[in-house]
Amino acid sequence: MNICKYILKKLNWRYEINIDEIPQKCVICIAPHTSNWDFVFGKLVYCAMGKKSYFLIKKEWLFFPVSLVLKPMGAIGVNRSKHNSITDQVAEKIRSGEITQIGITPEGTRKKNTEWKKGFYYIAKKANVPIVLAGFNYEKKKVIFGKTLIPTDDENADFEIIKNYYKTADIVAKHPELFAI
Repeated sequence: MNICKYILKKLNWRYEINIDEIPQKCVICIAPHTSNWDFVFGKLVYCAMGKKSYFLIKKEWLFFPVSLVLKPMGAIGVNRSKHNSITDQVAEKIRSGEITQIGITPEGTRKKNTEWKKGFYYIAKKANVPIVLAGFNYEKKKVIFGKTLIPTDDENADFEIIKNYYKTADIVAKHPELFAI
């Protein structure tokens, strides 16, 4: 934890929490995701906060020896070629307490993508946990935890709230031209 705080300080990065608290069990929706640096700064911040979140990654990245680093950091491998229900699996891990928090980028890619994936939403709904909306501001060098949303039975209204947050929040992507809602 102290090493992460030290690194953030040296790089002039910080975090801002605009909610009462980050729930013990939650799905963290993280956007924009336009660079691999998003992962680096996100993990540094969360570690500096003394917290651990899990994250989804292509299973191809979990090869030896890389898996020795990524798995302890919270990596959960996803086989994108199979249509198994990763949302059910992750929701069950949260319900059982095997994991408590997972960070997911709804864009699902670093490329420009206006069609956000909804897995983070379905995981939260199935696990009956809130969604924390978080993002990056590369101009101000900060990670922002800005809003908590409890999924309702109105998916369209919930996504309107989520996307409106990212349209109006103090969010600036590493590569703004790649961020689309």
